[in-house]
Amino acid sequence: MRIDIITVLPEMIEGALHTSILKRAQEKGLVEFGLHNLRDYTLDKHKRIDDYPFGGEAGMVMQIEPIDRAISFLKSQRQYDEVIFTTPDGEQFTQSVANELSLKQNLIILCGHYKGIDYRVREHLITREISIGDFVLTGGELVAAMIADAVVRVIPGAISDEQSALSDSFQDGLLAPPVYTRPAEYKGWKVPEVLLSGHERKIAEWRHEQAVERTKRLRPDLMK
Repeated sequence: MRIDIITVLPEMIEGALHTSILKRAQEKGLVEFGLHNLRDYTLDKHKRIDDYPFGGEAGMVMQIEPIDRAISFLKSQRQYDEVIFTTPDGEQFTQSVANELSLKQNLIILCGHYKGIDYRVREHLITREISIGDFVLTGGELVAAMIADAVVRVIPGAISDEQSALSDSFQDGLLAPPVYTRPAEYKGWKVPEVLLSGHERKIAEWRHEQAVERTKRLRPDLMK
């Protein structure tokens, strides 16, 4: 898989892409990242990539020209399955979306910034718009890093223990059950006896019951 990220602030993403699971996935040849500074695709001598909005609204708007040049350049190198724009009013990013994207070959992620983006970009150049929640960030760089992390970690081989990724929260529509490790008792706080029993069926039943209970209590919306 290859993920190309177009951004105004590549330094905000670099660290995330070269540590932990994402670093190991690259070393294994499972994923390749390309970071592209949008300012490199503008013809403006001051490297500006934004301008005032028509109609007089407050704030600055990302221009279509440098974005079109960046995307066109990348598409001249290879075919892309999705051109994703990070925006608060996009579809909600979920584990199922991450799983779906992990099956793709090549992705472009365009990071939003400033007041917004010339809407013609969204109308003609973008294939998918993704949001991580109903709130606004300074830019889409952190969102792009989160999408990359969630997508890459479910690629087979990215995590040594693949079963661990499959048992994460939301993979089965439920929150994950509680987990414990040694010592079995600390300050009088004990690990549930069933987890120490070695009885696989009872442990599986307990974990499912706990997952359902936690989901009902903490995220009742998921039960729908």
